[in-house]
Order: sequence, then structure tokens, then C-alpha cells
Amino acid sequence: MRILIAPDKFKGTLTGVEAAAAMSEGALRVYPDAVVTALPVADGGEGTLAAAVAAGFQERINAVVGPIIKPVGAAWALDPDAHVAVIETAQASGYLLAEPTVDNALRAHSYGSGQLIAAALDAGATEIVIGLGGSAMTDAGTGALRALGLKLVDAHGNLVPLGGGSLLEVAAVDASGLDPRLAAARIRLAVDVDNPLFGFTGAAHVFAPQKGADADAVERLDAGLRHLASLVRAGTGVDIDGPGAGAAGGFPSMFTAYANASIERGFDLVAELIGLDAALADADLVITGEGFLDAQSLAGKAPIGVADAAHARGVPVVVVAGQISVTAAQLAAHGVVSAVSAADVARSAEAALANAARYTALATAEALNGI
Repeated sequence: MRILIAPDKFKGTLTGVEAAAAMSEGALRVYPDAVVTALPVADGGEGTLAAAVAAGFQERINAVVGPIIKPVGAAWALDPDAHVAVIETAQASGYLLAEPTVDNALRAHSYGSGQLIAAALDAGATEIVIGLGGSAMTDAGTGALRALGLKLVDAHGNLVPLGGGSLLEVAAVDASGLDPRLAAARIRLAVDVDNPLFGFTGAAHVFAPQKGADADAVERLDAGLRHLASLVRAGTGVDIDGPGAGAAGGFPSMFTAYANASIERGFDLVAELIGLDAALADADLVITGEGFLDAQSLAGKAPIGVADAAHARGVPVVVVAGQISVTAAQLAAHGVVSAVSAADVARSAEAALANAARYTALATAEALNGI
């Protein structure tokens, strides 16, 4: 029996690596002679870096400017042979690095993420995958590009302050000093949302309140994003709005205009990065899961992406999650033959959260015994 274990993180309790280890323990209780391969996955947000490192990328750490100026140590990863780097905006510009206040929601920026891109280019990367999610800023990626030479100036020719709250002050975008390596490198933006840059479903209205923005700040941020898009369209002819452009505070938008960048579905990109197809080709059974598997998961989150890929190959799938709120019939449509939650095994969500690894292992054994 060859078992591939490919979970996403159990947010708030287990990383993807930790979840895979717990599932491996449970699987070996039922199939002690099985060959178990752990391959954590992600959907392009937080966890993308960890999945890359687990798949063999070299982890590196650089000191960068955090979203509210304070320096932070940010991890990223590199495959030096393939010249591919993996960066997460959450590492350098994450919401956990900035207290969610109105002032911070307006000031937060992505400059540190740009410093990680520069470090990757310095290390010889010709392809950079950027996992978007968990960000503190709503600056359309301007901070990151400013770390790479872009200038935003006001009507008097002065540089405007960093942060989304200053975008309304921008009178001109000067790309003359932009790092030329951005045009040569391939920038792949891993996105797990379809939100546009601005408007009622855009970056400011949907995500900025989670970062501390009140109603007035949301309106200012949204107006700034709209204003910036208008300037870029007038200056370059490029429309930086569109599905996915609102991810991570609008981070993808400016990169589509000023770098060789593409917005891609996060799970598909991560699956390619970690070699999921090759791993599935060697598997007799797949175990996947996440912290809370619900209707949103069925719309394309990582565990269902794994299940669909396995189902297409005729490989049966077992799902283990912290909690499950969808039916067995819904999961069966994706090739899932057994599904058990840690909460059910522990008899409560609270108990499962308190000892997540133990109950994930027990849930895995129960799910396998139920096949």
C-alpha cells in the first residue's frame, strides 16, 4: 500500500507539515507496512512557503521592513537548480505583523515583500512564485514595487508616503528606475480569491475591515485604488483591475502593469510547484484535509483540488479535517470514500482544538478503518 498524505494547514492548530505527520501516524496504525509519502499542499495563501520547503526547496531568511516600518525576519525559499523562488506576502507584510487599527490599515505597505523579491533575484531566481494572503496592507503592491525602484510622486514632485492611505495623493507613476530584472523574470502570483481591485467586492471593502479599517478608511483606500488604476491606465494603457487583482490588498494589480507577472489559481500553481501529479502517479490511496472543510472548500480549496486530481486518476481519497460541514454524498462526487473529523472523534470541537495532532491521528485511523 502506497499512501500519499497531502493536507493543507489546519488553520490555528496545525501547519500542513504537522497535519501530515499526524495523518501519517494514524495511517500507519491501520497499515503498518504501508509506504507513506507526506506532501503538504496549499491554495496559494499562507502555507505555500511551507509546502515548497517540505517538497525540497531551501528555506532562507532575510531581514526586511515590515508593514509598519519595524524590521522583521521573513522566510522565503529557493530551488537553486531550477532558479525558482517562493515568497509569501504574509512573511514580510502580514497582518500578524501590524496591530489592526485604523491608522495601521492606512499606513501598512508591502515594501518588505519587494525586498524579498529583490533577494530572490539576487540569488539568481528567474521564476518567482508569490503566495498571496494574510496581508496587512491595501496598497496595490506599490510598496513592493517601490522597493524595486518604482516611484510614486505627488503634484509637487515629492514622493508620497508608503501605504494605501496615500494613494489618493499620487499624481504620477515613475517606472524609469524600476529593476530591469523584473521584465526578464517570470512572476507568478498565486491567488485563491476572485475579488477585483476596487468596488464593493474589491480589496478595500472586503478585506480592509479585517485589517482595522473603519468605514471612512475603507472609502479612502478604495478611492485610492481606483485613482491609481486610472493613472496607470492613462499612462500605460494597462487595466490593472480584474478577477483576483484584489488579493492581498490589491498586490497583483500593479505587478501586472510593471512586471512580467501573471495571476494564477493558487492550488494549481502550488500543485505544479511541489510535483503533485508525479506523487499521485505512485499512490494507491490519498489522504487530504484541512481545519474546517465546508461548502467553501468544495468551491476549489486545496483538499478538494487534491481529491479531484486523485479521482481523475482513479485513486481513492480519504478526507480528515478538524471539522466537516458537508455531506458524504457531496464529498463522494470528488472521489472521497471516507471522511472523519477530529471534532467527531474528540466528541467536541474544543477538545479537538486542544489536542489537534492526537485527534487528527485518531480520525485518520477511523477514516481508514471505515473504507
